[in-house]
Amino acid sequence: MAAHRGKYVSYIRVSTKKQQQSGLGLKAQRAAVEAWLNGGSWELVKEIVEIESGKSDRNRPELQHALDTCRRYRAKLIISRLDRLSRDPVFLLSLRDAGIDFVALDMPEANRMMVGIMAMVAEQEREALSQRTKDALAAKKAQGVKLGNPRPETLTFNDPAIAAAAAVKAGAAVREQADQFAELIRPMLQGELAGLSANASAHELNRRGVRTARGGKWTSRAVINVRSRLAD
Repeated sequence: MAAHRGKYVSYIRVSTKKQQQSGLGLKAQRAAVEAWLNGGSWELVKEIVEIESGKSDRNRPELQHALDTCRRYRAKLIISRLDRLSRDPVFLLSLRDAGIDFVALDMPEANRMMVGIMAMVAEQEREALSQRTKDALAAKKAQGVKLGNPRPETLTFNDPAIAAAAAVKAGAAVREQADQFAELIRPMLQGELAGLSANASAHELNRRGVRTARGGKWTSRAVINVRSRLAD
């Protein structure tokens, strides 16, 4: 293996916070990076771990952090597993447009042109899947099937206690998802954006292409809500 030189930033992504805590996936990706860097005169400036929220694949705060770190140190980005990200157009387009050098350990032939093509293919696949889903729902509706997933608290139960328990469970799930997303965005809000107002922070998050937990654009109120959750 050729000796490597210069500065590097590694970007590792794991599926859930539980997986990150257990080390599943993370250890294997870290080992791949260490094995690739073995030998030569190199410096690993930073290892950045992205924890997928499971809510929206548009939440990539740590990817932007990794790209910014590469620019700051004039470093090359190391991605241990590009195949896991090959269906994510947001990630691929961010990588293509970043203007930095990168290496994907499982796909060393990948370059900016290739990831651009992969992004277009991924987007076409998503659009096709979305259309198939719409067509299937329309067919079900035409057959008289009642569509929709009513909230547990609005369902009619014979036992009021069961209805109340379902509502509590639904509320707890929503709060847990909000807490997980707040932790994902914490490094940015309490790091680079810590000194900015809520309005300025929302503008910067939108400029970087970071989405809210629901996949929308940031507002000052959304920033205030997340900061309040992190302060609890």
